[in-house]
Amino acid sequence: MAGSGPHEALAGAFQQQRERLVAVAYRMLGSRVDAEDAVQEAWIRLARQDAAAIDNLAAWLTTVVGRVCIDVLRARKNRAELSYEDWLPELVVTVDGGAAPEEDAVLAESVGLALLVVLDTLTPAERLAFVLHDMFAVPFAEIGEIIGRSADATKMLTSRARRKVQGTSRPEEEPRRQRAVVDAFLAAARKGDFEGLVRLLDPKVTWRTYHPQGVMTTVGAAEVAGPVLRGIRSMTSALAVLVNGEPGFVVWGAKGKVLGVVGCTVVDGRIVELLTVSDRKLLDAMNLPARPE
Repeated sequence: MAGSGPHEALAGAFQQQRERLVAVAYRMLGSRVDAEDAVQEAWIRLARQDAAAIDNLAAWLTTVVGRVCIDVLRARKNRAELSYEDWLPELVVTVDGGAAPEEDAVLAESVGLALLVVLDTLTPAERLAFVLHDMFAVPFAEIGEIIGRSADATKMLTSRARRKVQGTSRPEEEPRRQRAVVDAFLAAARKGDFEGLVRLLDPKVTWRTYHPQGVMTTVGAAEVAGPVLRGIRSMTSALAVLVNGEPGFVVWGAKGKVLGVVGCTVVDGRIVELLTVSDRKLLDAMNLPARPE
């Protein structure tokens, strides 16, 4: 037991950094499981090090996690075929207005559906530079050490990534206004109000749906409204939730079976993006809230 003191102190210092490291890795990888694995790998490497030789533990751990994430992203890019599950960020679903577990709240904060989709358009190095600098204020020099570039080159890389993100991201709106739009959308669907649905959808709305056969993308208000009305017929109950911090809902069918999770991105009073998951395998893997009585 006498020799356990230094190890316990190191474990305690690591635990203080763990929440931040998971948040970094989640933004990099879009998967809580992969993020946890990356942070666990950092702990394994730390346990093999002479802790006394590490001047800045937070920076050292960020570097290790960053390099692990870069390797994971590059492996994904190099894979000959990606299953559609690899395209879907792991969703954090919490009851809207309810108390979310602290870890879920940390992961969902500032990592909305739209941002995660945009981040997937960046190269691994761009994504790392943008996430570490713009989200976690890591200096360019430290990021450069991770990706093997100078501070100036890293700054340019980050600027390029930022332009890509700003070119495709959209301004945030007040959460209650977003929720009101999504609630009105669900109400119109339940009433079979086609025109009401179209009014609540952006003319160029994009709907991505993940089902057992793969991923399907539909564009256009009328094109989205029709399938929504057909699908809503099998719904028996719904619950307002937040999907990665953005308004959505979980729907149930007969015998309490979960039919799907829907996340919405709202801009200027209209839904511009819908993401739906109906694949049973993916739904079963989610920590979904209970069906309302």
